[in-house]
Amino acid sequence: MELEWRDLAFHREIGAVIEALDSAQFWTRLTRALERYVVFDNWVALRFTPGVAPLVCAESPTPDGTVDVMFQDYLAALYQLDPFYIAATEKPASGFVTLADVAPDNFSMTDYYQRYFRKNIVGDEVHFNYMIDARHTLAFSLGATHRYGERDLAVLALCAPWVIALLRQRLPYEAFDAPEPASSEAVTQTSTGAAAEAVTKAGPPADTPTYATRFEQVSSVSGRSPLTAREVEVAMLTLSGFSTRAIAEKLAISFETVRAHKKHIYTKLNVNSQSELFALFYEAGRKGA
Repeated sequence: MELEWRDLAFHREIGAVIEALDSAQFWTRLTRALERYVVFDNWVALRFTPGVAPLVCAESPTPDGTVDVMFQDYLAALYQLDPFYIAATEKPASGFVTLADVAPDNFSMTDYYQRYFRKNIVGDEVHFNYMIDARHTLAFSLGATHRYGERDLAVLALCAPWVIALLRQRLPYEAFDAPEPASSEAVTQTSTGAAAEAVTKAGPPADTPTYATRFEQVSSVSGRSPLTAREVEVAMLTLSGFSTRAIAEKLAISFETVRAHKKHIYTKLNVNSQSELFALFYEAGRKGA
């Protein structure tokens, strides 16, 4: 293979990224290497763990240097509706992941998409995932205010092998200081219905309650009836963007059974729409965080 002079800048950038593996400049240099070939508007590096709020390794700064309030809402509660988080914790694997790969069939119709994703990401998102082990995934996200084109996705997929290799090499230099549930014999269900690995009886940290805890908070207000475990599951899948038919297929129950669960959810919580259901979940998350 013959190299051209145009390749020089690329090789310099890769060298700079490797040189920065053990420094605070690693993530910035990694983004600089990628933005030579694909335009994106924001980035963040996260560690995903089932039932626990994502841990932030690094993120792109806001234009005015202030705290991104919407991203704080994501970390407090909305991550539980994030298709990338759901996919990474349900079926962890290393690889390049696009929004089309993980978004449920009704994702663009959800309040999560309309009220958070469109405002914070706006157009599109992709992830480079490195599966640390069965419970942990290191994810590097690139968000754009536009939809990535075929060329963009092809270039990013081409870069994926060395990006993911660099994530693996970076891992020893990341400090994950936040507490995490230790293993126990208690087994719970993830937001997508698959059996999660063992977690502590105490569950996730108090400042990041799970979706089940949030609906318990909601149900306790104004004498609302508590939801069953299955109803909580259906409610979260609905808020995440799964259609009634998709929920039925995912949970291996009938279409009519899902409809009955939805009716019971709305009656118990005294809501009339998915938007009202989302508002209850969102406000409970903000008060409980």
